[in-house]
Amino acid sequence: MSYVSAVLQPGEHVKAVGRLHWIIFLRAIGLAAIGIALLVLARELEPQIRDVVVIAAGIMFVLALLAFLQASFRRSITELAVTDHRVIYKRGFLRRHTVEMNMDKVETVDVDQSVLGRLLGFGSIRVLGTGQGIENLDRVAAPLQLRNAITAR
Repeated sequence: MSYVSAVLQPGEHVKAVGRLHWIIFLRAIGLAAIGIALLVLARELEPQIRDVVVIAAGIMFVLALLAFLQASFRRSITELAVTDHRVIYKRGFLRRHTVEMNMDKVETVDVDQSVLGRLLGFGSIRVLGTGQGIENLDRVAAPLQLRNAITAR
């Protein structure tokens, strides 16, 4: 929470911290599963074809690793915090994008959850205020708890 810690005002306290849900790793998990399936399939094939399938499995594992690193980086550079005075959202590493909204300017907090999102505990949050809003925060873990932290006075 380096950005949030750096912008806290004297006497301001963090009420809740939001983070991206583990579902952002789903692409990496899927690619790794395909790689494992290809390795299992390769055991049943003839030697000439087996080598090609093992190479394809290796490519899937490399792609899974890259997808995992991308999701990990995205998760680490995204910060969402609710303090007793404002809502703070930051994303980006070299090029930073931040949105801060004072609590007295918050009008509504929309939470959208799909069926899968309700089962796994993730969703999208949109904070709307007077004259501005914070863009959709997709794949946020425990969105109802975060909404409650924003709306509780």
